[in-house]
Amino acid sequence: MAITIDATPEEVWPWLAQLGWQRGGWYSWDLLDNGGRPSAKEVHPEWQDIAIGDLLKFRALGRDIDAYKVGVVEPNRYLGLYGYTTLGGRWLDPKEPRPSSYMEGTWGFLLERLADGRTRLVISGYQTYRPRWVERFVASWLLIALVWPMQARMLAVLKRNIERAPKLETPLPGVAAQVTAPKAPSPDALVPGR
Repeated sequence: MAITIDATPEEVWPWLAQLGWQRGGWYSWDLLDNGGRPSAKEVHPEWQDIAIGDLLKFRALGRDIDAYKVGVVEPNRYLGLYGYTTLGGRWLDPKEPRPSSYMEGTWGFLLERLADGRTRLVISGYQTYRPRWVERFVASWLLIALVWPMQARMLAVLKRNIERAPKLETPLPGVAAQVTAPKAPSPDALVPGR
C-alpha cells in the first residue's frame, strides 16, 4: 500500500518518528487505536527521539496494548517495526521458548524520494498468529475488514496533515544530526582493478 505526498522525505519523516499511543497517534480512526485521543495534526519536537528497541503501543478497549518495538531506524528513509505479543497484547521475550499462542509481525514504512521533490510512502507488513485457527480467522476477517481500511486511512491522514503543515524553517532537534548526505566513493573505488 502506498501514497505520494507533496513533501520531501525530510518533511515526512518527523510524522513517522512520532507514531504511537501517548505520542503522535496512529493517524487512523483514533477511537479504535488511540483511545479516542486525536492523532497529532502537527509535528511535535518532544516525540522525535525514536530509537531501536522503543516500544510503541495502541490504546484500544480501554487499555494499553503493546504493539511493536522499533527494529530499524534510517531517518528520512525507513522505519521498521517488529511485534511479538500474546494474543492479549502483552510483549513476549523473543529469547524465551515460543508459547502456544502469540502474534508476530513486521510493519515497514519506506520513504522513496521522487525526482520532483515529492515522497512515495510505501507501507508493507506481515503478521502471523498461533494457534493456526486464530490465524485463519484473523487473516480472513480482521485483517481484511479492519486493518487494511485503517492503514489506507493512515496514509490519507498522513498525506493531508503533511501537505497542510507549515514548512519547517529549521530542522527539528535530533533530526538534523541524523540527516546525512550519501558518501561519495573514494577515487580508488572508481578506478577498475584497484
